[in-house]
Amino acid sequence: MFVPSDLDVLVPTRDRSGALAVTLSGLAAQTASGFRVVVSDQSRTAVSGDGLVAAAARILEHRGCPVTLIHHVPPRGMAEQRAFLLRHAERRLVLYLDDDVWLEPEAIEVLLAAISRLRCGFVGFGLHGLSYRDDVRPQELTPYEEWTDGVRPERVRRGTAAWRRHTLHNASNLLHLDERTSPATHGGGAKPPWRPYKVAWIGGCVIYDRPRLVECGGFDFWTHVPPHHAGEDVVAQLRVMERYGGAGLLPSRAYHLELPTTVADRRAECYDYVIDAS
Repeated sequence: MFVPSDLDVLVPTRDRSGALAVTLSGLAAQTASGFRVVVSDQSRTAVSGDGLVAAAARILEHRGCPVTLIHHVPPRGMAEQRAFLLRHAERRLVLYLDDDVWLEPEAIEVLLAAISRLRCGFVGFGLHGLSYRDDVRPQELTPYEEWTDGVRPERVRRGTAAWRRHTLHNASNLLHLDERTSPATHGGGAKPPWRPYKVAWIGGCVIYDRPRLVECGGFDFWTHVPPHHAGEDVVAQLRVMERYGGAGLLPSRAYHLELPTTVADRRAECYDYVIDAS
């Protein structure tokens, strides 16, 4: 059974000190403590000088969660940013958490329990976009399928039925999925703390078995993609999923702050340079 001391939380950030402070505050309020936090900061002005970020870091350390803030410049793309964080990881598990995600207090506890039981390459929470909570999209929920007999490796590629699962994480679809599929909703007794389901990929909050992520290449492909790119997490997850499997968890305990993306130029998809080229 994995415990918080097995976990490094890796947070990439750039020019979003206010959002980062919210994200770190969510980590500081976790029921679990003892995990380590590493922030790779590519901001023009180092976030370590921001009062709210510094306060959140102090609270984390007071609660037994060491924090390392690294000003890592110049920016060379998100894949390089994530590869840099992975090189600074020391523990068996790594949780990549974007700098605009707030976690419910039990989130890390649930992630640790799930990856301990499932023993796959990664598990994660898709993100709630609560501004869409009244926007119900039944057609986007149809690819949903739970893992009922353990998580198995899968090969997921564009154009396949499995690829269409990416719609599950649009808008507030996960809220509506949980309402529709919860055993308690359908008279199935008490609601379980989490249920694994099949994914195409997960953005924003993913915990990996670090040796398996490294074995599958991690994010070292950053040298083979243009500096301005998108979809680096998709490539890493497809590779890990093909060898070790991966799963999303319902209900999600992660919330998107819904700020404008810092990756504005998305014309170069890592999939095209790495998966299609392999």
